[in-house]
Amino acid sequence: MKKWIIRIAILLFCISGGIYIWLGEDIKHGAQPLANGTATYMIVLGAKVKPNGVPSLALRNRLEESIDYLTKYPHVKVIVSGGQGSDEDRTEASVMLDYLVQRGIPAERILVEDQSTSTYENLLFSKELLPEATKQITIVSNDFHLRRAKYLAKSLGFEVDVVVAKTPKSVETKLRIRERAALLKTYILGY
Repeated sequence: MKKWIIRIAILLFCISGGIYIWLGEDIKHGAQPLANGTATYMIVLGAKVKPNGVPSLALRNRLEESIDYLTKYPHVKVIVSGGQGSDEDRTEASVMLDYLVQRGIPAERILVEDQSTSTYENLLFSKELLPEATKQITIVSNDFHLRRAKYLAKSLGFEVDVVVAKTPKSVETKLRIRERAALLKTYILGY
Protein backbone atom coordinates (compact mmCIF):
# COMPACT_ATOMS: atom_id res chain seq x y z
CA MET A 1 0.00 0.00 0.00
CA LYS A 2 2.80 2.42 0.91
CA LYS A 3 4.49 1.89 -2.50
CA TRP A 4 1.30 2.98 -4.28
CA ILE A 5 1.14 6.18 -2.26
CA ILE A 6 4.77 6.96 -3.11
CA ARG A 7 4.17 6.21 -6.81
CA ILE A 8 1.08 8.39 -6.90
CA ALA A 9 2.95 11.19 -5.13
CA ILE A 10 5.81 10.97 -7.65
CA LEU A 11 3.36 10.92 -10.55
CA LEU A 12 1.51 13.98 -9.22
CA PHE A 13 4.81 15.77 -8.65
CA CYS A 14 5.88 15.07 -12.25
CA ILE A 15 2.55 16.20 -13.68
CA SER A 16 2.61 19.38 -11.58
CA GLY A 17 6.18 20.09 -12.65
CA GLY A 18 5.26 19.56 -16.30
CA ILE A 19 2.31 21.93 -16.05
CA TYR A 20 4.45 24.52 -14.27
CA ILE A 21 7.08 24.40 -17.03
CA TRP A 22 4.47 24.44 -19.80
CA LEU A 23 2.74 27.51 -18.33
CA GLY A 24 6.09 29.28 -17.98
CA GLU A 25 6.87 28.67 -21.65
CA ASP A 26 3.37 29.78 -22.63
CA ILE A 27 3.82 33.03 -20.70
CA LYS A 28 6.97 33.77 -22.72
CA HIS A 29 4.94 33.66 -25.95
CA GLY A 30 2.74 36.51 -24.71
CA ALA A 31 5.28 39.11 -25.78
CA GLN A 32 4.46 38.64 -29.49
CA PRO A 33 3.46 40.10 -31.89
CA LEU A 34 4.95 43.47 -31.08
CA ALA A 35 2.75 46.46 -31.90
CA ASN A 36 3.66 48.56 -34.92
CA GLY A 37 1.03 51.31 -34.97
CA THR A 38 -1.50 49.33 -37.01
CA ALA A 39 -4.20 49.37 -34.32
CA THR A 40 -5.83 52.74 -33.69
CA TYR A 41 -6.60 51.94 -30.05
CA MET A 42 -4.34 50.84 -27.24
CA ILE A 43 -5.42 49.60 -23.81
CA VAL A 44 -3.12 50.02 -20.83
CA LEU A 45 -4.07 47.45 -18.21
CA GLY A 46 -4.19 48.69 -14.64
CA ALA A 47 -1.95 47.63 -11.79
CA LYS A 48 -1.43 48.49 -8.13
CA VAL A 49 -1.61 52.12 -7.04
CA LYS A 50 0.18 53.11 -3.85
CA PRO A 51 -1.07 55.76 -1.38
CA ASN A 52 -1.39 59.32 -2.68
CA GLY A 53 -1.87 58.12 -6.26
CA VAL A 54 1.66 56.84 -6.77
CA PRO A 55 1.82 54.14 -9.46
CA SER A 56 3.57 50.93 -8.48
CA LEU A 57 6.76 50.18 -10.37
CA ALA A 58 4.90 47.65 -12.55
CA LEU A 59 2.30 50.28 -13.48
CA ARG A 60 4.92 52.96 -14.02
CA ASN A 61 6.77 50.65 -16.43
CA ARG A 62 3.51 50.16 -18.37
CA LEU A 63 2.94 53.90 -18.52
CA GLU A 64 6.49 54.71 -19.64
CA GLU A 65 6.21 52.20 -22.49
CA SER A 66 2.82 53.72 -23.37
CA ILE A 67 4.30 57.22 -23.56
CA ASP A 68 7.06 56.03 -25.90
CA TYR A 69 4.52 54.26 -28.11
CA LEU A 70 2.02 57.13 -28.17
CA THR A 71 4.81 59.55 -29.04
CA LYS A 72 5.95 57.33 -31.90
CA TYR A 73 2.39 56.79 -33.18
CA PRO A 74 0.44 60.05 -32.70
CA HIS A 75 -2.69 58.66 -34.41
CA VAL A 76 -3.18 56.05 -31.65
CA LYS A 77 -5.70 56.68 -28.88
CA VAL A 78 -5.32 55.05 -25.48
CA ILE A 79 -7.72 53.62 -22.95
CA VAL A 80 -6.42 53.58 -19.38
CA SER A 81 -8.23 50.76 -17.64
CA GLY A 82 -8.46 50.00 -13.94
CA GLY A 83 -10.85 50.52 -11.06
CA GLN A 84 -10.13 51.10 -7.39
CA GLY A 85 -9.05 48.23 -5.18
CA SER A 86 -9.97 48.09 -1.52
CA ASP A 87 -6.40 49.06 -0.63
CA GLU A 88 -6.17 51.94 -3.12
CA ASP A 89 -7.17 55.55 -2.44
CA ARG A 90 -8.12 56.26 -6.07
CA THR A 91 -8.78 54.43 -9.30
CA GLU A 92 -5.89 53.02 -11.29
CA ALA A 93 -7.31 54.70 -14.41
CA SER A 94 -7.30 58.17 -12.79
CA VAL A 95 -3.67 57.73 -11.76
CA MET A 96 -2.75 56.60 -15.27
CA LEU A 97 -4.61 59.54 -16.82
CA ASP A 98 -2.77 62.02 -14.60
CA TYR A 99 0.59 60.36 -15.29
CA LEU A 100 0.15 60.47 -19.08
CA VAL A 101 -1.16 64.04 -19.18
CA GLN A 102 1.63 65.30 -16.92
CA ARG A 103 4.12 63.80 -19.37
CA GLY A 104 2.68 65.45 -22.45
CA ILE A 105 0.04 63.05 -23.81
CA PRO A 106 -2.99 65.19 -24.76
CA ALA A 107 -6.08 64.38 -22.67
CA GLU A 108 -8.21 64.16 -25.83
CA ARG A 109 -6.25 61.04 -26.85
CA ILE A 110 -7.07 59.29 -23.56
CA LEU A 111 -10.26 57.39 -22.71
CA VAL A 112 -10.89 56.33 -19.11
CA GLU A 113 -12.33 53.01 -17.95
CA ASP A 114 -12.43 53.10 -14.16
CA GLN A 115 -14.83 50.32 -13.09
CA SER A 116 -12.87 47.13 -13.74
CA THR A 117 -11.45 44.89 -11.03
CA SER A 118 -9.79 42.17 -13.15
CA THR A 119 -7.97 41.71 -16.42
CA TYR A 120 -11.12 40.32 -18.03
CA GLU A 121 -13.12 43.34 -16.89
CA ASN A 122 -10.35 45.69 -18.07
CA LEU A 123 -10.87 44.38 -21.57
CA LEU A 124 -14.64 43.89 -21.44
CA PHE A 125 -15.36 47.39 -20.09
CA SER A 126 -12.78 48.97 -22.41
CA LYS A 127 -14.51 47.31 -25.36
CA GLU A 128 -17.60 49.40 -24.53
CA LEU A 129 -15.56 52.58 -25.12
CA LEU A 130 -14.36 51.52 -28.57
CA PRO A 131 -16.15 52.17 -31.86
CA GLU A 132 -18.34 49.15 -32.58
CA ALA A 133 -16.37 47.84 -35.57
CA THR A 134 -13.02 47.88 -33.76
CA LYS A 135 -11.31 44.51 -33.94
CA GLN A 136 -7.61 45.36 -33.73
CA ILE A 137 -6.20 46.58 -30.43
CA THR A 138 -2.83 46.97 -28.80
CA ILE A 139 -2.45 45.85 -25.19
CA VAL A 140 0.16 47.29 -22.84
CA SER A 141 1.16 45.29 -19.79
CA ASN A 142 4.15 43.70 -18.12
CA ASP A 143 5.74 40.79 -19.95
CA PHE A 144 4.49 38.12 -17.51
CA HIS A 145 0.86 39.26 -17.93
CA LEU A 146 0.50 39.51 -21.69
CA ARG A 147 -0.26 35.87 -22.52
CA ARG A 148 -3.37 35.83 -20.37
CA ALA A 149 -4.42 39.31 -21.49
CA LYS A 150 -4.15 38.26 -25.14
CA TYR A 151 -6.12 35.08 -24.50
CA LEU A 152 -8.92 37.04 -22.83
CA ALA A 153 -8.92 39.72 -25.54
CA LYS A 154 -9.21 37.09 -28.26
CA SER A 155 -12.16 35.54 -26.39
CA LEU A 156 -13.83 38.96 -26.71
CA GLY A 157 -13.25 39.03 -30.48
CA PHE A 158 -10.13 41.17 -30.65
CA GLU A 159 -7.04 40.77 -32.81
CA VAL A 160 -4.15 41.72 -30.55
CA ASP A 161 -0.61 43.02 -30.71
CA VAL A 162 1.34 44.11 -27.67
CA VAL A 163 3.62 46.66 -26.09
CA VAL A 164 5.80 44.94 -23.52
CA ALA A 165 6.69 46.56 -20.20
CA LYS A 166 9.41 45.07 -18.04
CA THR A 167 8.47 43.34 -14.83
CA PRO A 168 10.22 44.83 -11.79
CA LYS A 169 12.95 42.44 -10.60
CA SER A 170 11.88 42.92 -6.98
CA VAL A 171 8.55 41.16 -7.59
CA GLU A 172 9.27 39.12 -10.71
CA THR A 173 9.41 35.67 -9.11
CA LYS A 174 6.24 36.20 -7.09
CA LEU A 175 4.32 37.57 -10.08
CA ARG A 176 5.43 34.82 -12.44
CA ILE A 177 4.32 32.12 -10.00
CA ARG A 178 1.00 33.85 -9.40
CA GLU A 179 0.48 34.38 -13.13
CA ARG A 180 0.90 30.66 -13.82
CA ALA A 181 -2.01 29.96 -11.47
CA ALA A 182 -4.10 32.74 -13.03
CA LEU A 183 -3.35 31.50 -16.55
CA LEU A 184 -4.29 27.93 -15.65
CA LYS A 185 -7.54 29.17 -14.11
CA THR A 186 -8.26 31.18 -17.26
CA TYR A 187 -7.69 28.16 -19.48
CA ILE A 188 -10.00 26.05 -17.33
CA LEU A 189 -12.79 28.60 -16.78
CA GLY A 190 -12.41 30.62 -19.99
CA TYR A 191 -12.03 34.00 -18.25
